[in-house]
Amino acid sequence: MHRAKLFVGNLHSHVTDIDLKKLFSNYGKVKLINLVKDKGFGFIEMSTQDEARNAQIALNGSEFMGQRIDVDAAMPFTSSGESPVT
Repeated sequence: MHRAKLFVGNLHSHVTDIDLKKLFSNYGKVKLINLVKDKGFGFIEMSTQDEARNAQIALNGSEFMGQRIDVDAAMPFTSSGESPVT
């Protein structure tokens, strides 16, 4: 993982920014939360790559608000909104 930004998927429809901050704060400082509520996913930016990695390892596949969540490194986007090819 090269970035401190995480993708969080399969979120419960009632999850809030505050819920996510409480959850991810167990692994470090949460700098930014971008929740796309109607789609069931969001992005979390942690202070450091190590904090993001620890949160990813601990939370990926865990149960949160009755649903198994997916936590992975967020993919960077180009200015066109497309994911870059590596």
